[in-house]
Amino acid sequence: QVQLVESGGGLVQAGGSLRLSCAASGRPFSLYRIGWFRQAPGKEREFVAAIDKSGGATSYADSVKGRFTISRDNAKNIVSLQMNNLKPEDTALYYCAAHGASYTSYDPMQYPSWGQGTQVTVSS
Repeated sequence: QVQLVESGGGLVQAGGSLRLSCAASGRPFSLYRIGWFRQAPGKEREFVAAIDKSGGATSYADSVKGRFTISRDNAKNIVSLQMNNLKPEDTALYYCAAHGASYTSYDPMQYPSWGQGTQVTVSS
């Protein structure tokens, strides 16, 4: 399996930006589709964005479309999530996850590999 480590979270005011990174090690990174998920206290883990193995196709939750951008650099084994115009409702623990299937999945249960998460807090 691939090992994942997230970084880049923090405290930011509404309207601000953060860039999250997901660094991978272990098996070749290009074998995996990567998803970003988030979980706020008392809520279920929800899909945020996903990117295919080559970086040529991306998907976003409606709540972040136009504000967040997912990208990957397979040479550096990193997936990034650029988050702009952040809102208080974006506050959550953000996770990256990997799966090796040939389709995009929005279901966290279909991702076998997860990082430990990085906290994003947006103040109003």
